[in-house]
Amino acid sequence: MRTHYCGELDSGHEGQEVVLCGWAQRRRDHGGVIFIDLRDREGLVQVVFDPDRAEVFQRAEQVRNEYVLKVKGRVRPRPEGTLNPDLPTGSIEVLGLDLEILNGSETPPVQLDAHVADASEEVRLRYRYLDLRRPEMQARLRARSRVTQVLRGFLDAEGFLDIETPILTKSTPEGARDYLVPSRNHPGEFFALPQSPQLFKQLLMMSGMDRYYQIARCFRDEDLRADRQPEFTQLDVEVSFMTEDELMGLMEAMIRHLFREMNGVELPDPFPRLTYAEAMRRFGSDRPDLRVPLELVDVADLMGEVEFKVFAGPAKDPQGRVVALRLPKGGELTRKEIDDYTQFVGIYGAKGLAYIKVNDWTSRGREGLQSPILKFLPDATIEGIMARTSAEDGDLIFFGADTASVVNESMGALRAKLGQERGLLAEGWRPLWVVDFPMFEQDSHSGRWVALHHPFTAPKEDQLDQLERDPGRCLSRAYDMVLNGTEIGGGSIRIHREEVQRRVLKLLEISDEQAEDRFGFLLRALKFGCPPHGGIAFGLDRLVMLLTGAGSIRDVMAFPKTQTAACLLTDAPSTVDEAQLRELALRIRLRA
Repeated sequence: MRTHYCGELDSGHEGQEVVLCGWAQRRRDHGGVIFIDLRDREGLVQVVFDPDRAEVFQRAEQVRNEYVLKVKGRVRPRPEGTLNPDLPTGSIEVLGLDLEILNGSETPPVQLDAHVADASEEVRLRYRYLDLRRPEMQARLRARSRVTQVLRGFLDAEGFLDIETPILTKSTPEGARDYLVPSRNHPGEFFALPQSPQLFKQLLMMSGMDRYYQIARCFRDEDLRADRQPEFTQLDVEVSFMTEDELMGLMEAMIRHLFREMNGVELPDPFPRLTYAEAMRRFGSDRPDLRVPLELVDVADLMGEVEFKVFAGPAKDPQGRVVALRLPKGGELTRKEIDDYTQFVGIYGAKGLAYIKVNDWTSRGREGLQSPILKFLPDATIEGIMARTSAEDGDLIFFGADTASVVNESMGALRAKLGQERGLLAEGWRPLWVVDFPMFEQDSHSGRWVALHHPFTAPKEDQLDQLERDPGRCLSRAYDMVLNGTEIGGGSIRIHREEVQRRVLKLLEISDEQAEDRFGFLLRALKFGCPPHGGIAFGLDRLVMLLTGAGSIRDVMAFPKTQTAACLLTDAPSTVDEAQLRELALRIRLRA
């Protein structure tokens, strides 16, 4: 129907007759001459209709925003003084010779010629097909397509095979709840949608495929937030006969290649590495944003004997932690701002947020400090805090004291928030690897050991004897890639020996019967010459979000769900009729 895209025309096409198809972004009548900005996925071009072609001009008068048009015309230079340097096609226009209105349009509920949406997210999601016409959204989806091309090209060149794994599979709980699919042919039995291709990609290594990748759809029935969706996309990778260092080096090279191709950015070579323990100690997070210069400083040893039980209690508790966080020039904060930050850390379970304002420590010492907690702190403690935090006049020191988990979560989040709001973020991209994760963590309610990553992650070889004797000190061969405070990929070397896999499952209190029921096919496969293997999964949605500067993964997905896992566009989920339920041998029982 067309000879060119609107956005690809330039001065090199002057004098040519072209046929264009697209949407009318805007129609303007200037003294008897009609201008229509015609838009397609490649961009926008100005089409001019003169009244000397009466029939065509009459049709142009009927055009309104978002009408679908087919235009035949001649490319010509714009008149002097009308050039638009902000538009790629701004040096030319198309003289309209013929016009066909392919379809009309009602007035859209979303402003389509703006880079910033004027409608609520609810309206944008309900009319997603309109929202996706906006230039900003089109650019993001084009970038997403390019990202997958670049990643595929890199992996293909490295000898990886693109292999699909099943969508209908067995329920093998991996942390989140499964989405279940009832089977019509097997009444009372269910498939599950995969939370990841984890077990299948391990089986592919056992089958000798050696290097596998897949851009895989994954499904998790969990509570949502800005960077989570019930269905999302991973770049899934698995290899045989590689150490973690070799695999991490290869994946680093891939991400460096991606950023170079997409944004012309050179990432560090190699990426820095932090152990999990160091990341938690310094930043309170296993995905620290290294652009923020603030760090947590342990001060529990200074607080054990103070009169202030808020500090002394956690300082003496083996499960507790007391930290200080120095905010340069934080003395400028008002009491209301401090109260707001106190309320913020409360979201993460903190019971309060103590602070000291350093007004004039240099000249006045203790008298130059301001805080309601000073009366509880002896001089030696104050001097220790000031020395350890390197606080200067004009600074503010925040304190967190509670269980280690609460302090890490609350103060780690505060550190990131202060970095954003106080203008402390360094420019650029700061990737890193976080390594040496604990193999297990203890559930705070049941006391049971649970796998920090998943039960197929291998322990470090020199710690196999600690599995049962001291599981809390056992480290895994897991690794996460973090970029500007966002975890973009995570993986591990897997367990490749059956006896080790059974020991781990037993430690997790998964009985032999449960193991056979859930993972019997994997345990059998481990008996038949399983090679050492490992892998990683990258969140494709998160990668595209970072590369395009979007605020949420919903803005880089074509048809995302809301935070209640609903699709406003199709009104899903929805009820089904009784006949469908009977076919599946199901009956609805409403919650009381």
